[in-house]
Amino acid sequence: MAAVLDAGAFARLDRKKFFDAIRPLFGGLSQPQVDGINRLIDGFLVYAFVLDRRHLAYILATSFHETGRRMEPVREGFAVSDAAARRAVASLYAQGKISRNYALPNARGLSFYGRGDVQLTFEANYAAMGKLLGIDLAGNPDLALDPAVSARILIEGVTRGASLKGDFTGKALEDYIAGDRCDYVGARRTVNGTDKASLIAGYAERFEAALIAGGMPLIAARMPDALGKPPTVPVADVPVQTGALGGWLSSLFRWAS
Repeated sequence: MAAVLDAGAFARLDRKKFFDAIRPLFGGLSQPQVDGINRLIDGFLVYAFVLDRRHLAYILATSFHETGRRMEPVREGFAVSDAAARRAVASLYAQGKISRNYALPNARGLSFYGRGDVQLTFEANYAAMGKLLGIDLAGNPDLALDPAVSARILIEGVTRGASLKGDFTGKALEDYIAGDRCDYVGARRTVNGTDKASLIAGYAERFEAALIAGGMPLIAARMPDALGKPPTVPVADVPVQTGALGGWLSSLFRWAS
């Protein structure tokens, strides 16, 4: 196995330089956007199997696109309430744009419309993702709107995480971005086929350039294949504030040094 590089170097991103570089893409940054970006960076450092700068760039680009630049979890249709989200899905169904109204409540009155940085839909998908993460998403689907949980869902969904595959579509970022290969256009298949693939690829390039400006190396660490699953950390213990990861990551990767 290749030598493990210094994970701390990955965590020591100069966030001021990074945000200065990415601000033009947003046309200015609000505090919620800054907090949302920091949340995804920190979540990636904790939960990603492979610390590849390009994977992080694509994850940030995906949230940028899917949340309408909000960088925080949203309900389907950007609805402000459960009822509004259910109506949004019912409208899509009535227009013939979807084949099934997946927002209809189950026997417990729970609705499984899209929630999160990337829209997790259908009860079976909530149950499967919850099982992977050790969270009762099927019993409480609004947990997918929790910022820390949503970050974990996005990271697990597009990378070879606990299931060793991309859980949204069966495709993972590692299928398109690994070694010398960086196919940001093809990487859209980890979420939604080829929909807006070139547009999101452009966002990923912008985010990667900003990460480079902040001093992030290309690849800083890889979990050994023998581990079999990413580190398990209770949601309440996930550090999501800027600079909170230094000591935690140092202890996490001490065995690899």
